[in-house]
Amino acid sequence: MQIQALSVEDYISKIPEERQNIFKRIVETINDNLPEGFRESISYGMVGWGVPLEIYPAGYHCTPGSPLPFMALASQKNFIAFYHMGMYAKPELLSWFVEEFPKHSKRKLDMGKSCVRFKKMDDIPLELLAEVSKKMTVQDWIDCYESNFKK
Repeated sequence: MQIQALSVEDYISKIPEERQNIFKRIVETINDNLPEGFRESISYGMVGWGVPLEIYPAGYHCTPGSPLPFMALASQKNFIAFYHMGMYAKPELLSWFVEEFPKHSKRKLDMGKSCVRFKKMDDIPLELLAEVSKKMTVQDWIDCYESNFKK
């Protein structure tokens, strides 16, 4: 479910009121911990963080001329989705996250390839999201992207 928004604040204003506070807290947690160089934006109908074209002019191969996506956050019908392409591309980062999750949440990990679904708003592991946000620099992500996806 994509939300048409012009800014992060606009996006948050359009999600269900009972999710707005925790969604803001997740955005703040990511912004406070993401290494320098990533840029927050509205991307693909979600709040996203990516590598701007000024840093990586080649951009995203699937959408030429657009920034290289890295992480995203979306309010879906029944959950908040957290996307981290680094976990999709680096098996060791995914393993770390899966191992750490039970230390930060009493809930079972609900995860797809790069998407973590949070259905209970009162049990979103902000400390873990802060830690995973720190794990890759812009250059780490560019190197990983080029070695895995850009052929």
